[in-house]
Amino acid sequence: MNFLLFFGTMAAVLLSVVFLHNRLVRSRNLADEGWSGIDVQLRRRADLIPNLVATVQAYATHERSVFEQVTRARSATLDASDIDAHTAAANCMQIALPRLLAVAEAYPALNADRNFRQLADELASVEDELQLARRYYNGTTRNFNILIESFPSNLIARFFGFRKYAYFNIGDEAARNVPEVSPGSF
Repeated sequence: MNFLLFFGTMAAVLLSVVFLHNRLVRSRNLADEGWSGIDVQLRRRADLIPNLVATVQAYATHERSVFEQVTRARSATLDASDIDAHTAAANCMQIALPRLLAVAEAYPALNADRNFRQLADELASVEDELQLARRYYNGTTRNFNILIESFPSNLIARFFGFRKYAYFNIGDEAARNVPEVSPGSF
């Protein structure tokens, strides 16, 4: 009888370990999927930037510093290889894009340009998708991190080498606020 109780207990423990491990793997994969969504939107935004800059440049050739800032932010996005680098690049882009759009507002002919309007609308759509992807990623990351820190899954996580994921946040206060830009400030 003790023999059956021992094996029953061992089977229950083993099944619990398997269940918790599979739950951790599922949660990690959801977070990875969330990150993939962010990466796709960042790439889409980076692909739109050259067309938007070229269109604005055609009208505002003397706004060189704004174009350089946007170009640097785009390069940082394309070169980013981890969450911290992507976050830093996103912070730069959060500052640069409103300045570029403010330059565009200073040129009524540019605002009337069909290509510019289409690019601006596409960019707004990408920004909305990026915000949704960030929310999804941060939600799945939160759930994954909770599993890693909660008992008894924390024991399984530690044993199998699961590590917490970083959130994708706008980290800088300046990047959180849309900068005030007037045409005379360039």
